[in-house]
Amino acid sequence: MRDRVQRLCSGTLDAKELRERALVELRRSVPFDGHVWVLTDPVTRVGTAPLADVPGLSWAELPGLIRARYLSEGTRWTDLAGRSVLAWRHTADVLTAVFADRFGCWAWLDLWRTSGPPFTSGERDVIASVVPGLTEALRAAQARTFATAPSAPPPVAPAVLVLGADLQVRVGTPAARAALHRLNPPDDPAVVEQAIPAAAYNLAAALIAAENAVPVGPPWSRVHLGAGRWVTLRAARTAPASRSDIAVTIEESTPAERLEVFALAHGLTPREREVLAELATGSDSRRLAQRLVLSEHTVNDHVKAILAKTGAATRPTLLARVAGTG
Repeated sequence: MRDRVQRLCSGTLDAKELRERALVELRRSVPFDGHVWVLTDPVTRVGTAPLADVPGLSWAELPGLIRARYLSEGTRWTDLAGRSVLAWRHTADVLTAVFADRFGCWAWLDLWRTSGPPFTSGERDVIASVVPGLTEALRAAQARTFATAPSAPPPVAPAVLVLGADLQVRVGTPAARAALHRLNPPDDPAVVEQAIPAAAYNLAAALIAAENAVPVGPPWSRVHLGAGRWVTLRAARTAPASRSDIAVTIEESTPAERLEVFALAHGLTPREREVLAELATGSDSRRLAQRLVLSEHTVNDHVKAILAKTGAATRPTLLARVAGTG
């Protein structure tokens, strides 16, 4: 199984297909009845694009499940304290794996076993053995999203979704529904509600967790919308009261927000990220050297390393990918 997963990781699958095919391989060695595999913003660690199949879960129950997952301190992907895998008991036996490295948190996975014996230590070890390779592959898949220029201009209509205290959708602008539909296409196109929940629910749950002093991360996240476009989602209360509605906004990611994900996904060092940020302001090597108190030779070495890691042939190509203009 490990060899088959490694072969998947060495390819160029997008994050969705990689997870789908990896689940097939994992099930061969570690049987499970359901799963939730969620991509996360590498910095805030808030869930973005889920891939899920939980036995017996109805759409009406989904908000409550997500809310509970963010509030379940001790078993969350952010609470593993250096471990990559944890087995625990909920309404079923759950095995959680976190896909994180020194560049950020890229995803977390819950495997559910509703029948049969609990997950064994051997099964935990099997999952743990493929976590490093899958982490690198998921990060690489995010990096590849920057290789394609956006195919359409940014939306101009307001993109806002309002959730009630129970996280049920109260109202949403057409632009918000369209964006969420693209983030999480419904399994059944006739079921409109399936286009709404996951990304917005994760943001709202992150906000509630922070309000309850058990934060996962700040309630915002950056998500690849497709065709090289990235959007930033934010959640906030519509009024100071803790039981007021929650507004989730969706807008094009700023250049700085894109740059951070680009740099982390490509595995740039802290110094290389500094150099890239200066390049994005239009600085040439001489000015960059002055600002960072480095020699021009050192600056050029850093630029060469950045170009090599990102696969960009020239500085203009590199900056176009960062900005999403080519």
